[in-house]
Parts: sequence; C-alpha cells; structure tokens
Amino acid sequence: MSEHIETVVLDSEGLSAWIAQDRKLLAMLQVFHDMGADLAIGANTIVEVSHSRTNMSRLNWVLSRVKVEPVTEQAAKAAAKLLKDAGLHGHKYAIDATVAEVALRQPKPAALLTSDSDDMTKICGNQVRIIPL
Repeated sequence: MSEHIETVVLDSEGLSAWIAQDRKLLAMLQVFHDMGADLAIGANTIVEVSHSRTNMSRLNWVLSRVKVEPVTEQAAKAAAKLLKDAGLHGHKYAIDATVAEVALRQPKPAALLTSDSDDMTKICGNQVRIIPL
C-alpha cells in the first residue's frame, strides 16, 4: 500500500474485524493511520455488525475513532442509482450499495476495505480502490 490514500471506508466485515481486534486488520489500519488517512463507515454498518454478542463498549470505542457518515434520502437515491447502473437488485445489495455510496463521496483517493470485493468493484467501478479483507 505505497500509494497515498486520503480516506478508508470499512464495510461490516472490516468493522467487525476491528471490534474483534483482528491482527491483520489492525496492522492495515496502522498503515493507513501512518499515512494520515481518515477512516469512515456508513451509519447502517453499525446496525449490520450489531447482534446479541457484540461487545458494545468495544463498538463504541471503535466508533469514536471513525467518521460515521449518514445515510440520508439523497444518499439512498445515489446508492439506488449505483445499483441500477451496475445491474444489481436492491433487495440483495442494498447495504453494499450504501457502503459504496459512502466510499464514493469521500475525499479522494479513497479506498474501501471489504469482504465482498467482486460486488463492490461492480458497484464502485474504478473510482474507489477496493482492498479485499
């Protein structure tokens, strides 16, 4: 990861790995921190990672270190257009589309840490660097 990245967006897998203190993810986040990149998530990613066993104090600590981007009506419409342009259906890809929309509106160059690199590449095109988890 030698190129500069201004903003890194995490999907639910990335956020979950951070909450779980996954060593590989923590090492990646350190590299991004060292290059001065900002970290961001979409607000609905908080819902996606939450379940009965979620360590809420750890989640809140992680959330204090990222920019939580709102999913507004305008953002939802932009995400719907991304899906339409990619030929994908909202029922299956709604959350992916909102995460992609968050990544696309961040200061460039932006990257997206995702467990779903194939679908995110379809949705984002070449406008965001996709980094597989």
